[in-house]
Amino acid sequence: MSIASELQQKIIDELEWEPSVDARHIHVAVKDGIATLSGYVSRFADKKNAEQATKRVANVRAVVDELLVNLDGASKRSDLEIAEVALTALRSNANLPRDKVTVTVADGWVTLDGEVEWHYQHDSAENSVRHLLGVKGVLNKIQVKSNLRVTDVKSKIHDALVRNAQIDASKIDVAIDHGVATLSGKVKSWAEKEQAGFAAWSAPGVTIVKNNISV
Repeated sequence: MSIASELQQKIIDELEWEPSVDARHIHVAVKDGIATLSGYVSRFADKKNAEQATKRVANVRAVVDELLVNLDGASKRSDLEIAEVALTALRSNANLPRDKVTVTVADGWVTLDGEVEWHYQHDSAENSVRHLLGVKGVLNKIQVKSNLRVTDVKSKIHDALVRNAQIDASKIDVAIDHGVATLSGKVKSWAEKEQAGFAAWSAPGVTIVKNNISV
């Protein structure tokens, strides 16, 4: 069995093992460590869960998610119903500033607009609606803005890297430009690279993380 075939089978096994994913209609292709997921799932949340399960497999360098969302009859809702439950979910989320996020729903796709200070709030808003019944997809257009200076943001990211026991911060460089955090350097594992990315996303005002760290 080739290396690609072995990796493909490991990903299939991981998807079947993951309880939050119905993997019966998911197809996996592997080339040069890049895993492509195709086929369909019955819930939008399953796309993210399948992607995360695939990333957990050793030697996966990247994931291409081509999964479609094929809702069954019991999972379908009107756009009005989705909008109502989405607004309720956002207002119930204590991480979000009240009435700073707006919702638009078209053909099952939820678009989020607004402005927040932290990227975790950007993600938290999306997570509030991702699992709702009837949602086919989420377009997150929420902007992240902060009044902190560039030097303050860079310092906060560096301090976060130093605190993380899984990361050798001395091997990572951080640059900030208009809300874009660029990470460079070299680490020993994909997990360490992802942890560095998470640390950068946690800084206030960061809108994009370019993780150029090599493994």
